[in-house]
Amino acid sequence: MDIATRLDLFLDVVRQGSYTKAAELRLMDRSSLSKQIKMLESELGTRLLNRSTRSLSLTEAGKEVLKQAESVRQTISDTHRIVESFHEKPKGLLRITCPTLFGKLYVQKAIKIFMQRYPDTDVQLDLSNKVLNVIEDRYDIAFRIGDMQDSNLVARKIADNHIAILASKSFIERHGMPETPEDLIKLPAVFFSSGGLVVNKIPIGKDPKSGEFKLWEFKGRYRVNEQELVLDSVKSGQGFGVLALYMLGDNIKKFDLVPLLTNYALPESFGALYAVYPHRSPTPLVNKFLDTFRETIGVRPVWESYIDNYENYYNKTGKS
Repeated sequence: MDIATRLDLFLDVVRQGSYTKAAELRLMDRSSLSKQIKMLESELGTRLLNRSTRSLSLTEAGKEVLKQAESVRQTISDTHRIVESFHEKPKGLLRITCPTLFGKLYVQKAIKIFMQRYPDTDVQLDLSNKVLNVIEDRYDIAFRIGDMQDSNLVARKIADNHIAILASKSFIERHGMPETPEDLIKLPAVFFSSGGLVVNKIPIGKDPKSGEFKLWEFKGRYRVNEQELVLDSVKSGQGFGVLALYMLGDNIKKFDLVPLLTNYALPESFGALYAVYPHRSPTPLVNKFLDTFRETIGVRPVWESYIDNYENYYNKTGKS
């Protein structure tokens, strides 16, 4: 292993904060990784890391070497991107991360098409509802839902994130059809809850003709940290739910779901769906995958057809 590769491993150890996490990232044995760092220190003739049972810290020499390791990685990355631009077809490893349900419903389909179309490519897909660090964890593409906050990343908007208030027909038979937001919040709800994020509030127009919103909080009969289970629970009649259209996976008629309070206004969108990546000039590998993904979901994303006449609901036709 050459010094450039060992510097790259050193950079991963520092950014991940542990040998174990860096070894998992690099798909290698922890002891092998530790050995390579010791060989780097021996080659340079100085200690780079202070090691304890619980933490790692950089020595003064390590801080300076880290700057050089970052420069070496950037140079190698730029070189690969230049060379890849001359390839007629993309090749190499593409690392993608995205929310679990979004990945299962849409990204996986695009990956199948992409790998069949470009046989010299490999793909690693990591599904996680946590917002992973694209740069430190070395992802080529991350799909994000909501508002973009990381200014260090380049974001390509895929679609607005539209929502609907849904319940099963069996739920409506038991509880009745709510006519107002006041009726709605008296009913049991199912909602997403993970860590500090609790999705149990929604702005709804004050009345059917109003564009002025009021924030309503609903009672959770069931809260869960997996979007797929939110949808499953709404289907089974455990409660109503506020769901993004992309979560549905198919037309709601198939699941005996009905939209609620469709004559009241909802915000035009709740953030958007983005593909984000670390370089302003993405590689052909990244561009070709995003083109394939757009093909897969359609110019008008397929999930926007999952509720018939959705464009006429929630006072959308009355908005400019």
